[in-house]
Amino acid sequence: MVRQAHHPEFVEGFVGFMKIVFTGGGTGGHIFPIIAICRELRRIYPKKDLKMIYLGPKDEFGSLLLSQEGVKVKRIMSGKIRRYFGISSFFLNLIDIFFKIPIGFWQAFSYIFFSAPDVIFSKGGYGSIPAVVAGWVLGTPIFLHESDFSPGLANRFLAKFAIEIFVSFPKTEYFSLKKMILVGNPIRREILEGSKEGAKELFKLSGEKPVILILGGSQGAQRINDVILVALPDLLKEFEVIHQVGSKNSKQVKKEVDVIVLDEWKKYYHLYPFLSEGELKQAYAIADLIIGRAGAGTIFEIAALVKPSILIPLPEAAQNHQIKNAYNFAQRGAAMVIEEVNFTPGFFVERVKYLFSHPNEMEKMAGEAQKFSRPRAAKIIAEYIFEYLKL
Repeated sequence: MVRQAHHPEFVEGFVGFMKIVFTGGGTGGHIFPIIAICRELRRIYPKKDLKMIYLGPKDEFGSLLLSQEGVKVKRIMSGKIRRYFGISSFFLNLIDIFFKIPIGFWQAFSYIFFSAPDVIFSKGGYGSIPAVVAGWVLGTPIFLHESDFSPGLANRFLAKFAIEIFVSFPKTEYFSLKKMILVGNPIRREILEGSKEGAKELFKLSGEKPVILILGGSQGAQRINDVILVALPDLLKEFEVIHQVGSKNSKQVKKEVDVIVLDEWKKYYHLYPFLSEGELKQAYAIADLIIGRAGAGTIFEIAALVKPSILIPLPEAAQNHQIKNAYNFAQRGAAMVIEEVNFTPGFFVERVKYLFSHPNEMEKMAGEAQKFSRPRAAKIIAEYIFEYLKL
């Protein structure tokens, strides 16, 4: 049985300079949980005595967000193993295994050796391998967090180096039960602080219809957008839509909307390339139903917000982790899952209308989502780190 997280209390009298290295794969799914933990660390420990560093692969978006949190970003080279067959993947794997990964290891080793951090916290992914292995060689304590129900190959490899493995799902696969601590996926508490009044003003909502929030992730989800665009004329007759389409897709989506949506319905459609944290918290607050992929970040934010949702798992996700995430969340009725093979405009619109015509179903979804939620995950992890360093 996975250990449940307890809630260690931080002792205010504990002082001393601390240095914590974070590492991860470089995607939003790694960066946002790290930001949530950094904010909790700042809340419980004096800023002047705490230095936080991020070691990871090149990622302009992640670097900007982390820098805004006062985290020093140090880029290191990293590689990955491609599991699909082909001549190009074969040679790319050779380059990564014999060139990028070794260079990344020595970069991480050098930085960790000279900076001597107190602890390394890994969010996992291929980009975290150099820092974790180098830290282990140098004897630095390592904590690992796994967001998904089914860990990727990188985290399954890195698990042997970790003192503790924080997990999001109760029955996370592959890891040793002795190492696992169930905490949930860290979320930024600020995204829970939106208001319906603020959302109406920000998005210029009519207030005439229920609101559906459609999320495609930080880069959007082209196949979701394609289905939504076909379904949009039917949706806008009964609902108001806030749609995050992704920065790469926004211009094309806007052109298509201008053609397919009647002028009288356009006031009910609100297109955004990307929702900033301030916009996202307001969109979450006003949404009556949330549509999105099944990454752990999205699921645990929906759960903490106590919202009904429809999840469309990304079928190409490694280890089918999004499909497993979605069904693990939905098994007690916390969400509706539509696999992409069934995600057609007609079926999607029918499912949305069904939910809104059965308010008891939506109330049950919200209730079960609340039972699943673990909004204090970031705070608990921060407290665990400090508890360990006090020993």
